[in-house]
Amino acid sequence: MPPPPDEDLLERLRQGDEAAFAQVYAAEKATVYGYLLRLGRDVNVAADLFQNVWLKLARHAPNLRADSNLRGWLLTVARREYISYRRAQALDLSRVLLLGMAPDPSVSSAPDAESRELLDALQRLSDADREVLLLCAESDLDAAERAAVLGISEVALRQRLARARRRLQRLLESDGGVEGDARSPERGARG
Repeated sequence: MPPPPDEDLLERLRQGDEAAFAQVYAAEKATVYGYLLRLGRDVNVAADLFQNVWLKLARHAPNLRADSNLRGWLLTVARREYISYRRAQALDLSRVLLLGMAPDPSVSSAPDAESRELLDALQRLSDADREVLLLCAESDLDAAERAAVLGISEVALRQRLARARRRLQRLLESDGGVEGDARSPERGARG
């Protein structure tokens, strides 16, 4: 669970203090970028969306509530940026298909066989399943905060996470991979 928000830091951020922005950036950049990288599976996409998240914070910092959870806010913005990107990508793909042209797929590689197997299984999951697993695996948010990022209730989060874990488990077992333990992608997911 992330530390409680520093009220002074949040107030300085709301006032446009560049040092406060730099402090938030330093504290949260790895979490936000890692989340986007795992969602998009492409360093260029993650980098573009990552920049958008920080631009939005710069623009909207004065409007943050005094009790805002910055990490939750940043991950919510990151998720929305990714969804917008995927919608635009789907529209572009539909245009390409209408023209009868095939897109050039980009393939990312994992550092080892086990990681590659897990990444392949994650890639075959639906966006919603992958999203809930990655959010729960990679953030220090509690269940209520994770649910808020996804825009669902805590009960829905638990149900969605359980279904996603089962689907990932089946994919890993069907590939002869990790037997009986698909917990690694959602470590820390309980809560």
